[in-house]
Amino acid sequence: MAIESFNPHTGRVERRFRAFSWSKTEQVLAQAHRAFSTWRTTSFAHRAERMHRAADLLRERQQELAHLMAVEMGKPVVDGRAEIEKCALCCDYYADHAEQFLADEEIKTEAQHSFIAHEPIGVVLAVMPWNFPFWQVVRFAAPALMAGNVGLLKHASNVPQCALALEKIFHDAGFPPATFRTLLIGSDLVSKLIEDDRVRAVTLTGSEPAGAQVAATAGREIKKTVLELGGSDAFIVLADADLELAAKTAAQARMINSGQSCIAAKRFIVEKSILKEFVAKMKAHLLAFRPGDPLDEATQYGPLARPDLADELTQQVEDSVKQGAKVELPGGQSEPGTALFRPMILSRVKPGQRAYVEEFFGPVAIILEAKDADDAIRLANDSRFGLGGSVWTRDAKRGQELARRVEAGAVFVNSMVKSAPEMPFGGVKKSGYGRELSHLGIREFVNQKSIWVAKEEKPEAKKKVE
Repeated sequence: MAIESFNPHTGRVERRFRAFSWSKTEQVLAQAHRAFSTWRTTSFAHRAERMHRAADLLRERQQELAHLMAVEMGKPVVDGRAEIEKCALCCDYYADHAEQFLADEEIKTEAQHSFIAHEPIGVVLAVMPWNFPFWQVVRFAAPALMAGNVGLLKHASNVPQCALALEKIFHDAGFPPATFRTLLIGSDLVSKLIEDDRVRAVTLTGSEPAGAQVAATAGREIKKTVLELGGSDAFIVLADADLELAAKTAAQARMINSGQSCIAAKRFIVEKSILKEFVAKMKAHLLAFRPGDPLDEATQYGPLARPDLADELTQQVEDSVKQGAKVELPGGQSEPGTALFRPMILSRVKPGQRAYVEEFFGPVAIILEAKDADDAIRLANDSRFGLGGSVWTRDAKRGQELARRVEAGAVFVNSMVKSAPEMPFGGVKKSGYGRELSHLGIREFVNQKSIWVAKEEKPEAKKKVE
């Protein structure tokens, strides 16, 4: 089996890599398992020095890494540089805060001394997607390595150069090679890895079916998983919203990474009285986005990562239209088998249509009409997904109250949904479970060990002899 680096803009294969055999994969696993016994004993200061160096190297190699993303999955270099800076910030964040996040927690009990210790567990396997090929990995790797764990990366098969470049950064930063390794393997070896006792936990960002398969295998082996499985985020626009700001941000939120983001806004739930005006404004903003060569500094969105993904999105749109949806903004593919997909808007979306129930992983905005705020919340929650969402209103207090009613892992009021090292990231329902980032993320893969030290028994005072 070959692992290919395919350029979706040119349609050419950039590089081919021979996939690891199980024998080689097992050898890397054995090395990682052995490395853990030493790495777990290192100090936080020792780990932080290397993690800060990794942040420095990310910044130094920013242009080179942005170029890799452009040729492997079509991300414009401007966006690629921003992704690398975010990765560097995450490395610095955990280098600065890991010791505090994992400090012993004193608990008052009848014991002389009792506390919770947060200890590393071993090899963590990460199964990662192609859409943010550095950020998705760093947000697992930075906390895992700072906690004293070691990481094995099974990246998406279309971004092997990105995977290897990140491995080199950690090695060049001074991390022992076996503490972070990229495995050039297909999905066929993932279950075998999970079944090996030396793998202690698994984190996956990807599709719902992939998450279900990994979770089932890990469940049989009694291993913890963290799953982030995408979403169909609701963008709720109330009648009192700043309509110009909401429409402009809506277009930006739909076009994140050419629409290929788990937390890109996908369902735009708008009160009836402002629906027509909102759609007109959003349409104008979407049409202003410039497509082009991802290596061109002027390009605002590139192709989808693979032609088959564009074909699949086209089929979702066509089926939805047959089921009653209306095309408000034509776009999509110029012809089947091409990766560029221009933005589209679908309205009259109702239950029973694919657009109502499925995640559209590309630049298709789905418009839903709400009678009022309560109806908007009902529509937002009428989804099997629950990753992120936003509420737009001039009344911030009301927005906060409504945000509490949205079934999602993160809800933003008058702002676009985004991830940041300081805030936990993850979903509910079919969007997965567990959290990445913040203090919660670093505590997902540690042993929260209770330690109890009994009081010393005081011997009875000896009676004085008269």
